[in-house]
Amino acid sequence: MDNQQIDVNEQMMNLPGMQPGHEMCKRQNPQTVKGSGISLSHEIRMEMAQKLDEHNCALHVALHQYNKHHWLTEGPESFFSLHHMLDEHVEKTIEHIDKIGERIARLGGIPTAHPVTQHEMSYIKHEAEGRYTMRDMLRNDLEHEMRMQQKIREQIKRAHDLQDFGTVEALEEILLNREDLAYHIYSVLEDDSLVRGLEQVFEGQTTGNRKATERTPLQ
Repeated sequence: MDNQQIDVNEQMMNLPGMQPGHEMCKRQNPQTVKGSGISLSHEIRMEMAQKLDEHNCALHVALHQYNKHHWLTEGPESFFSLHHMLDEHVEKTIEHIDKIGERIARLGGIPTAHPVTQHEMSYIKHEAEGRYTMRDMLRNDLEHEMRMQQKIREQIKRAHDLQDFGTVEALEEILLNREDLAYHIYSVLEDDSLVRGLEQVFEGQTTGNRKATERTPLQ
């Protein structure tokens, strides 16, 4: 039984929110794991919980940035479509935060919840404040998604090696979802546009190998 074995990650203890500012009865220090009823060693549960917490922090950063971009969506070609797409990204990210937080708790750990500490611990960082072009903001989101995919794959491989198949199952589902979200953004950023296509038709420019005019329909 290892339910009394608790190790403090000293490197993290000076980050904001790690120590209470007023007297409370603390039952467990952050960045530790306690007994949980899962038949994995204390060391494995500690490693997996801390790696999962990095994803928890990264997903919170992604959530804040997605919310910002959702609120600032604009443009005649993109407002409704991007507004709804980013709304889906927000909902999926909240779902993934919950799934990872639940897994950390099941391993005996404590998901980091202080927003400043989350940003410090996250392997992705929020863009600077301000309004940017929709393409720039979506590009930033795509870079975040691809970084999260990479880090999640690394933990899936490590969890396989340690036979933590519960963490593997949780992360594999999340990874597939994150790949879908990234694919949506990538597709939106592709170099094609209905607006540009209509301008070419109206201006008599070449479409493919044929001249587009009123007298030479495309079909």
